[in-house]
Amino acid sequence: MDPHDLDPRDHRLSHKSSQDTFISLVQLDPEPILDPYQDDSPDFDPTRDASPSEDAGEGGGSLANSIHSLKSSGSGGAVGGIGPNTMTPLGLSGSGHGAIYYLTRIQRYSSYTFSLFASLHLATTSVIPLLARSVPASESYLLLAREIYQTPLSEPLLVALPIVAHVGAGLLARLLRRRENLRRYYGAGDEKSHIGLGIAKPTARFLRSGWPRLSWIALSGYGFMAVVAAHAFMNRGLPLAVEGDSANIGLAYVAHGFVRHAWTSWAAYAALLGFGCGHMVWGWAKWFGVSQGAGWALERHTGVPEVDRKARRKRRRRLIGINAVAAAATAIWAAGGLGVVARGGETLGWVGKVYDGLYDKMPLF
Repeated sequence: MDPHDLDPRDHRLSHKSSQDTFISLVQLDPEPILDPYQDDSPDFDPTRDASPSEDAGEGGGSLANSIHSLKSSGSGGAVGGIGPNTMTPLGLSGSGHGAIYYLTRIQRYSSYTFSLFASLHLATTSVIPLLARSVPASESYLLLAREIYQTPLSEPLLVALPIVAHVGAGLLARLLRRRENLRRYYGAGDEKSHIGLGIAKPTARFLRSGWPRLSWIALSGYGFMAVVAAHAFMNRGLPLAVEGDSANIGLAYVAHGFVRHAWTSWAAYAALLGFGCGHMVWGWAKWFGVSQGAGWALERHTGVPEVDRKARRKRRRRLIGINAVAAAATAIWAAGGLGVVARGGETLGWVGKVYDGLYDKMPLF
């Protein structure tokens, strides 16, 4: 066909305006660039503590040291400084992933296992008491559930090991991220001017530098870890240490504590519900990739008011949705745990005296 025979009015030759094309492109929600050392946020903001140039006079790294450290940490320009034939910090060669990659997955899969226990425990300590409206009628279901998660085999696998793996992997990954940040921005690891990960005489400013940002999920996780440890000690460790077993410990033991030591019990269980539901709901939102796009304000502006308005509404809907799920989980747990179990009343007789003896062992009570 002769190009001169084409009719310029042909609809196949019509083009959209450049402004429409630009708007259609900026309406896309791009995925964040994955960093090999952290999933959903930058490792380190060099302007938060000090810039590399400011630390150069204190023994920190210069631009040359930073480039040297980046070159020395990788091979062949691979992502994360790990080439196809290099050895990772975990000793896994040829995988192309570093230690933080595997630690993040340990955190993820250990949360799956602990969620099974948490769901079963939530059902027997909150949902069933809420439906039965009675503590004595709910005790048999708790005893039945203990045959699943409190045996010599299942208790370490479903409870203890996932908690240790989840917390330990998170702390170790945080330390490794700091090491990479020090190597990137401060030249740590250069044998000419440094020893190991720090300088010859570490200053207080250097010890504060390089730490990755602490997210709200991590903060709630540390709080949840503290209250879970206290809860496990009061309901499992203390009876084993004093009585030799925890066969008499159940919902009545918790209800007895609310009568005898109301303020301490209410504060402890409010913290358990708040930290627990917030951390687990936001953690699952992170695994599903929902929390990364949640927020009240925009992180980046396109310059087009209509597009920014839609993106802002989308981020706020995600934020409100995740918080609504966390609030609903907290309300359900509180309705059965604090609304029914906490009002179960005092236990009388010799069992009540056993409970008093256990609570008296704790200085807070």
